[in-house]
Amino acid sequence: MGQSDHAAFVALAPALHPRGNARRRLRDSLAERPVNAARSYPEVRADFRRPLGDEGRPASEVIDELIAVADPGIVASAGPRYFGFVVGGALPAATAAEILAAGWDENAWNSVLSPAAAAAEQAAADWLKELLGLPPAVSAGFATGAQSANTIALAAARNHVLGLAGWDVEGDGLAGAPQVRILAGEERHATIDRSLRLLGFGSRSLELVPADSNGAIDLGALRARLADHTGPLIVCLQAGNVNTGAADPLGAACDLVHEHGGWVHVDGAFGLWAAASPSLRDQVSGVERADSWACDGHKWLNLPYDSGFVFSAHPAAHANALAYSASYLVASGEPEPGDYAIESSRRGRGLAVWAGLQELGRTGVRDLVDRCCGLARSFADQLSAAGYEIGNDIVLNQVLVSFGSEDETDRVIEEIQRSGVCWMGGTTWRGRRYLRISVSNHLTTEADVTVSVRAIIAAGNGTGRRHHER
Repeated sequence: MGQSDHAAFVALAPALHPRGNARRRLRDSLAERPVNAARSYPEVRADFRRPLGDEGRPASEVIDELIAVADPGIVASAGPRYFGFVVGGALPAATAAEILAAGWDENAWNSVLSPAAAAAEQAAADWLKELLGLPPAVSAGFATGAQSANTIALAAARNHVLGLAGWDVEGDGLAGAPQVRILAGEERHATIDRSLRLLGFGSRSLELVPADSNGAIDLGALRARLADHTGPLIVCLQAGNVNTGAADPLGAACDLVHEHGGWVHVDGAFGLWAAASPSLRDQVSGVERADSWACDGHKWLNLPYDSGFVFSAHPAAHANALAYSASYLVASGEPEPGDYAIESSRRGRGLAVWAGLQELGRTGVRDLVDRCCGLARSFADQLSAAGYEIGNDIVLNQVLVSFGSEDETDRVIEEIQRSGVCWMGGTTWRGRRYLRISVSNHLTTEADVTVSVRAIIAAGNGTGRRHHER
């Protein structure tokens, strides 16, 4: 960084630092500001679109303008009353570490390029494996999210099961390879299908296994499908159904698949965090017996975007699916962070993970998971008492709410989103429309639930009571 560049960075530091004016104003206002954006996308897009000038401008002036045009389009998804999707709000220490990583501006591909970034990933990976109940010897890669993590894990699975069949998929590709049988529950997340497309299997290669009423795979149906099976086999299981929070019977399913020589991958984008809670750990019992796992950091762990993790009980297959070398590259000779992730040019994601886990500690992670699940149950209890139908068993942090007809449910969802008090999305579950509530933010309190329930009941215009009376 040259002298002038350094001066510009110092001048911008108040705006960028987590205690700086712009960020502090946003963070301090999260609990009070409307959750929805003040202006629509077309309006914000029009503000951003302008001719690019011939001459450059001072960095501080550019940042001031960026804040002015962006602020009306900011959704308070980092705040305590955003219950759409499964997203958290980045922890203070993790946010500060992310800003430091940007300021240090190092490539975290390997330990030669950045000893600090590589060391932070290795330390954080050890903590993650402990918290998630995974074997200490599994490999760990820091990915962009569960989509990337699922794709990496299934690439490793492809390498392993075809290798057992005598086929080198990395060298020879899939043309002419033995057929790989791939199964998943009918309620798997759509990223599994997308990963299979990206890996050349095609989404139609996936055999769907029936699920129970709360979305967990039917173990008996899986057993029947695998009777007399031989040959390459991959089974995708789930910890944390995106609608209900349910987990598949992981331990029993792992044992069953291994009896047939198969690879078990667990998509645990958010539900894998149940392992960090003694009161919820039984939901993912036996998860350590799988062959690979995917998990998000920017969901329940409340880390900045984009942060995901992939783990494998077969480190060689993990690395062989991804690693590469070139004459100009310099490495330490030991396994490197870049061997277990897709990107070569990558920022130091592990720095924010390290900082966030240090801020929480084991107890903080446990309490975050337990508190969010308790608040989800509070949502369900209050809305049920108001006469609305709860569409799932509350086993984790997900709640489905019906307002009677499909049209009425969608109307209520739109009204809630428009109100700005809170934000929830809609979903279709078992052929019916529901309001979907996901509680995963470290800032959310019982008071936020109460305020949100009032807004939901107001948007419902008494339909809950009428539905209850019927």
